[in-house]
Amino acid sequence: MRIVIQKVSKASVTVENKIVSSIGKGMLVLVGIEDADNDEDIDWLVKKMLNLRIFDDENSVMNLSVQDVEGDLIIVSQFTLQASTKKGNRPSYIRASKPDVAVPMYEKFIQKTEDTIGKKVGTGIFGAMMDVELVNDGPVTIIIDSKQKDF
Repeated sequence: MRIVIQKVSKASVTVENKIVSSIGKGMLVLVGIEDADNDEDIDWLVKKMLNLRIFDDENSVMNLSVQDVEGDLIIVSQFTLQASTKKGNRPSYIRASKPDVAVPMYEKFIQKTEDTIGKKVGTGIFGAMMDVELVNDGPVTIIIDSKQKDF
């Protein structure tokens, strides 16, 4: 499982000209799922994501987590995060899970996040064409892959 975390001052997801999620200060998280992913990947990534110290403290040092600043989250499924660009110029998405695997994993990731922080998170709509808008604060963008825990 691969996630891209963007620290935002605001973010939103629009589907068919309707805003389905909107937040102020917090994180926009893109999630890419592959068939080899399991509950351990979810648990590890949610813990890592929610404890990542990327928000400024009173001394303008990135020393606080999204939980510390009571920030909000939007979690969006994005199969293209599993793209392979090894051969040619057209990405291959063969590693990306099909909906029958990806949807339950995406929903578990959202539920684990909500259970951990004790509040709802915004989401996209799985499989929909989405317009994702954000103001990246910093900019701060972090990529975490559960298959590379030793990095």
